[in-house]
Amino acid sequence: GAMRHLPYFCRGEVVKGFGRGSKELGIPTANFSEQVVESFPSDIPTGIYYGWACVGNGDVHKMVLSIGWNPFYKNIKKSVETHIIHTFKEDFYGEILSIVITGYIRPEKNFDSLDALISAIQEDIEEAKRQLDLPEHLKLKGDNFFHLPEGKIVNN
Repeated sequence: GAMRHLPYFCRGEVVKGFGRGSKELGIPTANFSEQVVESFPSDIPTGIYYGWACVGNGDVHKMVLSIGWNPFYKNIKKSVETHIIHTFKEDFYGEILSIVITGYIRPEKNFDSLDALISAIQEDIEEAKRQLDLPEHLKLKGDNFFHLPEGKIVNN
């Protein structure tokens, strides 16, 4: 089910999330606004995906993405959270995040503890790194989608 939507191209402004990723998990995530989340295909399965991400006109980095309700946190609203596999010096709220989702790792699931959740995310990150080195995924890193025209504000 997940694969027929991929690769999925998406762009939108980074908004403040729940403030949990960095604080509790040590794994910062960039959140899209509700409008962007609502623009995703309604039948795209929830779960963990991987692909490429770019902030503004910056470099393109590997990323892991979660789509869903985060059962561990019992969210009411569906969220799309991107963890970019790169260390940024500062927050980039308000910047445009462009992503290409290229593959699916696993369905969403609940965890008994924060530690279990963190170790699952670490495994997802390792899996994403491996997959994104494969030629069929690597080729999307250079996609023109990531090149925003200079000075142009993207309006989703």
